[in-house]
Amino acid sequence: MTPWTQLPPHLRWLDEECRRLLAFGARAAHPLGGAAWLGPTGEPAVDEPVRTWITARTVHVQSLGHLLGVPGCGPRADAALAGLTGVLRDAEHGGWHPSVAADGTPEGGKAAYDHAFVVLAASSAAVAGRPGARALLDEALAVLDERFWDDAAGLCADRWDTAWTALDDYRGVNANMHAVEALMAAADATGDPRWRGRALRIATSVVGWARATSWRIPEHFDPQWRPLPEHHADQPDHPFQPYGATVGHALEWARLLLHLEAGLAAAGPAPASGDLPGGELLPAARALYAQAVEDGWHADGASGFVYTTDWDGKPVVRDRMHWVAAEAIGAAAALHRRTGEDRYAEDYRRWWDWTAEHLLDLRDGSWVHQLDATNTPTGTVWPGKPDLYHAVQATLVPRLPLAPGLAAGLRAGLLA
Repeated sequence: MTPWTQLPPHLRWLDEECRRLLAFGARAAHPLGGAAWLGPTGEPAVDEPVRTWITARTVHVQSLGHLLGVPGCGPRADAALAGLTGVLRDAEHGGWHPSVAADGTPEGGKAAYDHAFVVLAASSAAVAGRPGARALLDEALAVLDERFWDDAAGLCADRWDTAWTALDDYRGVNANMHAVEALMAAADATGDPRWRGRALRIATSVVGWARATSWRIPEHFDPQWRPLPEHHADQPDHPFQPYGATVGHALEWARLLLHLEAGLAAAGPAPASGDLPGGELLPAARALYAQAVEDGWHADGASGFVYTTDWDGKPVVRDRMHWVAAEAIGAAAALHRRTGEDRYAEDYRRWWDWTAEHLLDLRDGSWVHQLDATNTPTGTVWPGKPDLYHAVQATLVPRLPLAPGLAAGLRAGLLA
């Protein structure tokens, strides 16, 4: 049987779904500048703060839409980009505020998570030729490099105060995961291989930690990068720092490791001594994916992926998040492309079948962002349908090679 990833009718369906999602974001502009959190029918939550990570994801997604030739996506990317060069940018201290309230008051602090997404946004916009994007990329890379990168650890710190005078003690893997994605995109946009080398250094640490903990990734650390396995045990469904092992992050890491492997192979030179050998990236991706599927899929008797598990793989937060399904789709597609093995193609069909049944909202648009343990829509962690990042990427990863990245691949005409 022809795998879906090679089946022309399925590829056409992916294209249609991608365009349906992009249309959902047509009203994302926030009156302050940047992009708004989107509600259940795509309406902008204009009374909510404008957030850097939402705005950056919108720039990224709409830049991809522009590269796909979808009318309107270029201007939408530009409108969101103006938020990153305007209201969200800290003109006094440098970097980007996490958010700015409707009354114009910025949220305190500076987060690596947000800054990684600014790098991703600027990279994709630069590849798409959007005005001002390359200057933004240069600035964002400089801030990430000077403020967050810890060269001794080979990882990014997590959070500063607004004026860059006090570094928080918390260290986390979530921001580093998105830094890997952003740095690979920056390497594509700039042609500078050092950014991909940074991504490899981060991946080296995360794979080592995961291997030591049965391929369940420790996410939370102290300033010396010692694991904090009980972090947020009292807030297990935290949207950015949940307790335990996050199933979707293992799936996402599996995909990112394969993109990194392919990017390193295309770049040519071997990694620096002491880094994870490129040949170990595929086995690590396989192991992360296998453990996440074993722990997360149908783990409590109901269909779908649970959000988190404890360190023995038992479900903790049983809600189903749309982004986890999207990353499962992307990881299965990437593993099938890399290995050609039927089992990954079978998983890919299985994840899309579940997503079509439970997440695709053909009446109001986009995907339902959160289901409870009975697969009933809820909004305790992600009210509304905030943005399109994970879902749009799930429609593109199966149609593009593992390297270069999404934006560069679209620009090069590599879309199947």
